[in-house]
Amino acid sequence: MSKKISYYTKEGLDRLRSELSELKSKGRADIARQIAEARDKGDLSENAEYDAAKDAQGHLEAKIAQMEDLVGNARLLDENNIDTSKVSILSKVTIKNRKNGAMVTYTLVSEEEADLKAGKISTMSPIGKGLLGKKKGEAAQIKTPAGEIEFEVIDITA
Repeated sequence: MSKKISYYTKEGLDRLRSELSELKSKGRADIARQIAEARDKGDLSENAEYDAAKDAQGHLEAKIAQMEDLVGNARLLDENNIDTSKVSILSKVTIKNRKNGAMVTYTLVSEEEADLKAGKISTMSPIGKGLLGKKKGEAAQIKTPAGEIEFEVIDITA
């Protein structure tokens, strides 16, 4: 699998580990039960339920392997050591759209932790990429799906 290092907050890494644990215990138990029930119904060569349960098992094991890879390459970020002189991962940045004056605050996080409703955007998103490394007062020309937008970095906090 990939060796891509991802950075997480304690909350994000705990959520990832919890989901992995759930898949390994409850997910595997549910699939085993489905396979056993299908096996009890007779001839396996013509048993669509058995085939479906075995397919589901394959998908579950692939998901578990993918998540184990993520957790294995995850790095915990110490939120107390964030450099607030420039925008970086875990920075809480307030930006202003120079065209319409709208202001918004985002926290930059890893792709897996991104949640726009919670104000968390990925460092791999167009806005996240465009803001990385910018300092307070600097402008960022960012290509978004809606076109190119110029943002000004108003504030950076941890």
